[in-house]
Amino acid sequence: MSTQAREIAPAKLNLALHVRGRMPDGRHRIETIFAFCTDGDLLICEKAGRISLTVTGDFAGELGDSVENLVTKAANALALSGEVQEGAAITLDKRMPVAAGIGGGSADAAAALRLLTSLWQIDPKHAEEVAPELGSDVPACLLSLPMRGEGAGDKLSPIDLSQISGTPVLLVNPRVPLSTAEVFGRWDGSDQGPLEEWEHGFNGLEMAARSLVPQIETVLAWLSAQRGCWITRMSGSGATCFAFFESEQQRDDAAELVPREWWRLTTFLR
Repeated sequence: MSTQAREIAPAKLNLALHVRGRMPDGRHRIETIFAFCTDGDLLICEKAGRISLTVTGDFAGELGDSVENLVTKAANALALSGEVQEGAAITLDKRMPVAAGIGGGSADAAAALRLLTSLWQIDPKHAEEVAPELGSDVPACLLSLPMRGEGAGDKLSPIDLSQISGTPVLLVNPRVPLSTAEVFGRWDGSDQGPLEEWEHGFNGLEMAARSLVPQIETVLAWLSAQRGCWITRMSGSGATCFAFFESEQQRDDAAELVPREWWRLTTFLR
């Protein structure tokens, strides 16, 4: 019987993100609403004598050394926590752009934790313990469910987004990578106020991101002009932007018109 298993790493969206200040450890204190798409990168793994990673896909060339990849770090950390003696051969089909504000490495690491927990048949608590050490977004990506994130985004509480589950979504990225650290570095230091209803919130990193990648403003304006679009925002620290549509057909019609030099993905909210 084959021991191969596969898992989607759902793209993460920040429906709103308010920066509130800095925490004693130097990280930024935020309030955000996480939602996830039905599509993302794909991970495949099977049992092996050691842990290895092979990266394929459209954006494989944008990743560095596989040893430094967050998927490899997640696998090694989980093996250490769970006292696992065997390895795993992991293949990452990198379909999402890198440094794009939609989870990326965090979603991939979280998918690896889910896959390997099952493959190695260890207690899921090990994945939960390891996730925060890998990055602030990894705990949310591990669950891949609607969540309110506080602290650095890693203090999670469930939120009901059932009213928008299944919404057709179009993701667009101007194909410009954007460093999260650089974007937060442009934050002006002012408390952006509490985040209550996500519909009335905003992305408090948008202005900082636009100062580094002006094309974000163009992408948002283009999305807003599409028929059937009822909300547009930038996700995370950018530069990916998303739009919700009233119907799948209207989303697909808009996708056909996306400028060729931009990356786009048609998907749905989970």
